[in-house]
Amino acid sequence: MKFGIIGTNWITDRFIKAAKQHPEFTIGAVYSRTMETGSAFAAKHEVENVYTDLAAMFSSGDIEAVYIASPNAFHAEQSILAMEHGIHVLCEKPAVTSVEEMDRVIEASHTHNITFMEAMKSTVTPSFLNLKKNLSKIGPVRRFVFHYNQYSSRYDNYKNGIIENAFKPELGNGAKMDLGVYGIAPVIHLAGAPESAMKNNYLLSTGADGQGSMILNYPDMEAIIMYSKISDSFMPSEIQGENGIIEIDRISDPKHITIKYRDGSTEDLSVAHEFDTMYYELAEFMECVKNGQLESAINTHAISREVAKLLS
Repeated sequence: MKFGIIGTNWITDRFIKAAKQHPEFTIGAVYSRTMETGSAFAAKHEVENVYTDLAAMFSSGDIEAVYIASPNAFHAEQSILAMEHGIHVLCEKPAVTSVEEMDRVIEASHTHNITFMEAMKSTVTPSFLNLKKNLSKIGPVRRFVFHYNQYSSRYDNYKNGIIENAFKPELGNGAKMDLGVYGIAPVIHLAGAPESAMKNNYLLSTGADGQGSMILNYPDMEAIIMYSKISDSFMPSEIQGENGIIEIDRISDPKHITIKYRDGSTEDLSVAHEFDTMYYELAEFMECVKNGQLESAINTHAISREVAKLLS
């Protein structure tokens, strides 16, 4: 399957590295706002076609699908434009910056009969899917405590007066959009939409949030989500049940998952990852395209919409 690549940053480098492990993945074209940047990126990955016009790339015949890793604020418009041209879309998280955008994306997918999937890598990994199958073992779940706190190197620049994209709210960026989404999405996958949500955030001078937290309220449990780009945390995330807890090493990239029962026994739910984590989102997406599915049965449109609600 020939992909177009939108975005010439570290995340696209990592995606391409992972994707090349898939025997059916090829790159047909690269898009960048400038030919210089696009050509340099294309040369690094041995791609022949470079575009500075999205519509031209989508109508070129060089690609069948597109991986979108541009700033969050551009995701919806670029996804819709791609689908209007018959191009299947794998879009980096967060897929959109509002519920209204997500509704337009879903409508475009159905109108043009084109696959759209949010590239939430963690929820399609073997370990997370095994966790999902075994969640009932800890009895009635009473609390999720998921967090992703990672001090950003760009925060040092911010404190020195250099404002980079990571702290520009006009681009749809900030701690909740970039990191909080990794805590929100798995809760929706495992527990569904909450009845209500309490949100707290710390805003930087740019208007972007540097850190924040949420409490999602359910009839018989709660989910606590914490995220930060201005401090670190190395504690695991966990799911607390009446019969024990499930400990997750990193909610953004779950590889080591352990049940710790109240009687002191443990059970390893980890499944060895044969490939880079980002490989699994690509494989899931390509399978959807091949099967004519408009959406993934795992990273569904409805889940992306519920996540968008909480991000707004």
